[in-house]
Amino acid sequence: MTEHTVSAAVAVRDDGPEALVRQHREDLTLVLPTHVKGETWMRLATGALRRDENLRRTAARNPGSLMNALLECARLGHEPGTEAYYLVPFGNEVQGIEGYRGIIERIYRAGEVKAVKAEVVYENDRFRYHPGMDRPEHEPDYFSDRGRIVGAYAYGVFQDGSTSKVVVINRAYIDKIKKESKGSDRASSPWVKWEEGMVLKTVARRLEPWVPTAVEWRNEQPQAPALPTGDGPAALTAGVPTAVDADDEGPIEGEFVDDEPGAHE
Repeated sequence: MTEHTVSAAVAVRDDGPEALVRQHREDLTLVLPTHVKGETWMRLATGALRRDENLRRTAARNPGSLMNALLECARLGHEPGTEAYYLVPFGNEVQGIEGYRGIIERIYRAGEVKAVKAEVVYENDRFRYHPGMDRPEHEPDYFSDRGRIVGAYAYGVFQDGSTSKVVVINRAYIDKIKKESKGSDRASSPWVKWEEGMVLKTVARRLEPWVPTAVEWRNEQPQAPALPTGDGPAALTAGVPTAVDADDEGPIEGEFVDDEPGAHE
C-alpha cells in the first residue's frame, strides 16, 4: 500500500461515520447512565463501525439511522456492537437491536431480582407447567436429538425467594413474532442464523412487564460482566451472576444467578 493510498484511507475514515460519532460525543455520552464510562463507550461505537464494512457503508448512506440507534443504546446503558445491543445494517438503515442479554442486564440493574431463568423448550424435552405450579419442570437431554423448538419460558426470583409470574410462549407465538420481524426469512436474519437467541429474546421481552428493570445500577451493585458465547448447553451469565446452567449471536439457554461475578457479547 502506497503512502498516498494510506493517506486516502485515513481521510475517508476521518470523514466517515466514525467522525460523525466523535462529533456528537457530548450528545451521546450525556444520556449514558453513570455506570458506563463515556470513553469506553465511544471506543466501542467507533470500533463496531471499523470492524463491519457493511455496517460502515450503511451508516455513511444513512447517518441519521446510526445516530438514532446509538442514542437508544446509550439511553439503555448498553455497550454498542455487543450481545447486549447489536448494530445491524438492514437495507438502507442501521438498526439498533437490544439482545436478550441486554434485557436480562436491565432486570438485574433494578436490584430486586436475584436470579432469572430463561430457557428454550424442544419437542423431545420433558416439560410440565400449569398456573398452579410455582415454577415449570423442565428436563432437557443435551446429549440427544431434542427435536425442533416448540416454546420457551422465563421467570425471575426476587430477593426474598418468591417467584415472579412465569411467562410461557408456544410455537404459534414464536412464529407470530418471527413473521412480524422484517426480513426474518432472509439467510442473514438472526431468526435464521440464531433462532434460539431470538426465542430467548422474545420470552425475556414477555417477562419484562412482570419484573422491575432499570437503565442504571441500583443499590451499589457490581457492574455486569461480559457474557460467554457458545453453540451448546454452556453456562451463560448476566447481571452479577455466576453461570450454573446452559442468543442472538450464539444462542444458549441459561439460568442467571445473582452470586459472584462471572466471566464473559
